[in-house]
Amino acid sequence: MNQMKYIEPAVMFITMIVYVAIAVLIGIVAGTTVGLFLKSLNFLSGKTGALPVPYKMLLLPVGGLLNGLLLYKMKPGAPSAIAAVHSEGEPPFDRSFPVKYLAALITLVSGGSAGKFGPSAHFAGSLAAWIGKIFHIQPFLRAQLIVCGISAAFASLFGAPVAAAVFGLEVLAIGSIRHQFLFPSAVSGIAAFEVNKRLLHTPYEYFMIHAMPSFSVLLLLKVAALGMICGLAGWLFVESIEQGGRLFSVVREKLHLPPFLMPCVGGMLIAAALFIFPADFLGLSLPLLDKAMHGGHVGFFAFLWKILFVAVTLGSGFYGGTFTPQLVIGSAAGNAFAALLGINPVLGAAAGMLAVVSAASNTPVSAVLLGYELYGHVTGMYILAACIAGYLIIGHRSVYRDQLVYDPKSFWVQLEPGVELRKESIRLSSGTANQTGRFHLPW
Repeated sequence: MNQMKYIEPAVMFITMIVYVAIAVLIGIVAGTTVGLFLKSLNFLSGKTGALPVPYKMLLLPVGGLLNGLLLYKMKPGAPSAIAAVHSEGEPPFDRSFPVKYLAALITLVSGGSAGKFGPSAHFAGSLAAWIGKIFHIQPFLRAQLIVCGISAAFASLFGAPVAAAVFGLEVLAIGSIRHQFLFPSAVSGIAAFEVNKRLLHTPYEYFMIHAMPSFSVLLLLKVAALGMICGLAGWLFVESIEQGGRLFSVVREKLHLPPFLMPCVGGMLIAAALFIFPADFLGLSLPLLDKAMHGGHVGFFAFLWKILFVAVTLGSGFYGGTFTPQLVIGSAAGNAFAALLGINPVLGAAAGMLAVVSAASNTPVSAVLLGYELYGHVTGMYILAACIAGYLIIGHRSVYRDQLVYDPKSFWVQLEPGVELRKESIRLSSGTANQTGRFHLPW
């Protein structure tokens, strides 16, 4: 150890050089792939989004059928990027990711209500694992490369490389951040962002919140309350996705339908819903988000309808992500409840959007950083309050069921450390309540 302390800085310097070389390569490759996916999506969505509603209704079951044929007939089975990071031994490279690339495009272009980040993280993570295999990087280090891919995808899509650097780490587990991944993750995210901004000219939207009042404790408490409300909206979103999947499985078994037909059934249901609801809830629903973020009236129940559309889309078997829906649901819920709490609707939409991300993804640090990058520092303390409140109120639920849990969010909750959320058995701590049913404090 005495000799090592003199050479350790040199070892770490060489480590940083290696990290930079590999992370930049991953950022360029993954960032370009995700950027081209985004360009294709924007172009095609512009075409289908301009169609009259009857044509949109026809597209939905067709898109569902194509999704089913791609996903179930070609069987592109592979773990999620999060599960790949946690896998023991060599992280798998999904050779069929082009199939999912196409399936995600079909989902969103045909009107399926889903997100773009989940598929993009899968593409980027698969490419990162492939790069690791080409360069014969040791299997236990390839997990870091997949995290680099996740960060590159996030930065490419949302133009927020600082939040991306942390999101790739934070989304892996509740109660634990693997800091050794931070440097390559940051480098990869920055490289991907620069590729998209300077070479692909990917447009990014940042929001300015004008006329922010001076700091007020009362307003801080109101925004924290809004964060709890939006955290509960995140809980409802998670629950709806899970129950939607179970419901479609029951229907398939009862009617003896082949799995590849279920997305088509989901598409028919969404098409039928367009007799009642506007087309605002189809696809990414970015116009709805923009309206909420500019203080427009989006409808008090808009966030509930978006949850319903996403639950039917993903529950029936369409391929898509859940992150962008969190942004839309949160902004709509924040915009709606801000009026009841006497909060500026723009601040409410911003706080609500990030509170849902913090809650449903269990990523409060990333959500706060995303707030700084999207809105600037003027909202800092309010965004922090909303994100923490949302993160705590949802408990141990997540749209990413491959997340591991290391530390509970409450001293009254007991769980098994290092277990995936999908397998976790969460219970009250022994001795939490006495015979009268009253809760004991931890001291």
